[in-house]
Amino acid sequence: MSQVVHRRYWRASAFAALSLSLILTGGTATAADPTPTASATASATATSSPSAEATEAATDGATADATEAAADAAADAEEQPVAAEGFVPEHEGWPNATEHSQQAYSTTDDFTAKWTRADAMQIQRLSNPDAASGESSLPEYLTMPEISNGFPATNSDEVWVWDTWTLTDDHANQISYNGWEIIFSLVADRNAGDSFDDRHTNARMGFFYRKAGTTTSSADGASSSNGGWICGGHVFPDGASGSVFADQSFSHQTEWSGSARLMPNSNKIRMFYTAVAFYREPTSDAGYLMSDGTDYKPQDPHIVQSEGRIHADENGVWLTGFRDQHDLLTPDGKYYQSRYQNQYLSFRDPFSFVDQTNPSDTNTYMVFEGNTAYARAGEDTSIIAAHGQSTTAATCTAEDLGYQDGDPEAGTVDEVNEAGAYYQLANVGLAVSENKAMTKWRFLPPILSGNCVNDQTERPQIYFKDGKSYLFTISHRSTYASGMMGPEGVYGFVGDGVRSDYQPLNENTGIALANPINLNYAAGSPYAPDWNQSPYAYQSYSHYIQPGGLVESFIDSIGGNHDGNPVRGGSLAPTVKLNITGTTTSVDRSYGTNGLGGFGDIPANKAYNPGYDER
Repeated sequence: MSQVVHRRYWRASAFAALSLSLILTGGTATAADPTPTASATASATATSSPSAEATEAATDGATADATEAAADAAADAEEQPVAAEGFVPEHEGWPNATEHSQQAYSTTDDFTAKWTRADAMQIQRLSNPDAASGESSLPEYLTMPEISNGFPATNSDEVWVWDTWTLTDDHANQISYNGWEIIFSLVADRNAGDSFDDRHTNARMGFFYRKAGTTTSSADGASSSNGGWICGGHVFPDGASGSVFADQSFSHQTEWSGSARLMPNSNKIRMFYTAVAFYREPTSDAGYLMSDGTDYKPQDPHIVQSEGRIHADENGVWLTGFRDQHDLLTPDGKYYQSRYQNQYLSFRDPFSFVDQTNPSDTNTYMVFEGNTAYARAGEDTSIIAAHGQSTTAATCTAEDLGYQDGDPEAGTVDEVNEAGAYYQLANVGLAVSENKAMTKWRFLPPILSGNCVNDQTERPQIYFKDGKSYLFTISHRSTYASGMMGPEGVYGFVGDGVRSDYQPLNENTGIALANPINLNYAAGSPYAPDWNQSPYAYQSYSHYIQPGGLVESFIDSIGGNHDGNPVRGGSLAPTVKLNITGTTTSVDRSYGTNGLGGFGDIPANKAYNPGYDER
């Protein structure tokens, strides 16, 4: 664990780990063995009694050890920081969270809310340091119910399915069209010879449909319905999404997540999505040298819009159009980190909406995932400067840490920078459409930054409820900065407007919905989970919040932490329901079966029935 992990949590975790090691190994401070043997000391005690001399020696040694321990404790107490006068700790032994007002600002203002390290430390505060191997350390009300490793495939054996979104109007209502519900998903061919973990560079956008009003259950595991979804094929004609790239020498070209808008009183769909080109072979574009010395060009993400039409009759749904691609946005290097500033940038997942907290604002906006526009260590600043972008080196500031003045549990800027936390620079971007066709967009400053906390705020969405603006996003444990930890799942923030001083939900942890995970142990990965980790730490991902608090996601990886053979998903997960009130969310365990609804249960809440189309 990093030296910049909160000092009290580090001591408690270290003591718990040492105690567990001593129990399992008979006094030898080694890592817990998944198949521990009997203690050698215990065996010796069972076969012989200690002599008087040995007993006396042991007593003397214990006395000396106790004296030394007392001296160490006294010295340690003297080293404990003391709160400044007037500072009031909210939770003994933990830093206070950053104060957030939820105040709204104009969407065009330059105010950016901070998701700070002081905020993220509240996750560790809420985590149970005594949670045993294989258990979740997070409160049940924040965790998604466990999914059986028996589940139906969304589309038989043809495609893997992951990021999924719905056909919506400008208020995020989910629309059925002529009696059919429609979803869009990233898909990859299961039979193309690639593994599930290779899917990201082979992703296409597919669509699925089912009869409106379909009801499903997850109670029967693998024998349950797959949600009733029928695969309609790809959204874009072959090669269409790659047309936005001036440099056609890419080795891989992929389609990533977005959002779909059904225009009023028509069958016109505007699809906002991410097109990405990868350049995996050597090229003549010098300046990006890999360790083996070959030339390398970084990935090239674009936010794109394409327009098509939806049609339906009594037999199903089909799409036309989607040939023309409108290149909307590429990172500017001012607000949003570019491929020149960081070859591993995040820039994707546009979600379009109108501001429901301000009815007089008729603009269409989008939020998207970005990174703060610093130059990553190691990138060539001359190339960055040649493109007219910021060459300022990434660094963590006191504002990124967010500790209150006088907090004795606060970390320091120096130690955080020394630990390399400046490599993690997540933000949530904002842009506004400048024409009715939504083909021209302008960047606005980000609405949230997670500098030195996390590197990814994927698939952000704005969700309006009770006059409040909720910002939901998803992230991973593996993308946290040094000293920070959190689960795979949904993170949420609330404010009085689209641009607000957003407050993290649920005691300032930011957790809205988490997979069951144990933060006392290493995370492992979806394809190789840690032995001590919860079998459900990677059970689902890419959650999307629907009207009424329903949450859909896909199954990623279940089990495998003991046998090294996790069950991989690529299918839609059971839907769950969140109760969202003020600054809190909680999982509704009365929904469905023990809190799990049907697999891929993604219902429409509004119907549009213009009449059947002819094929």
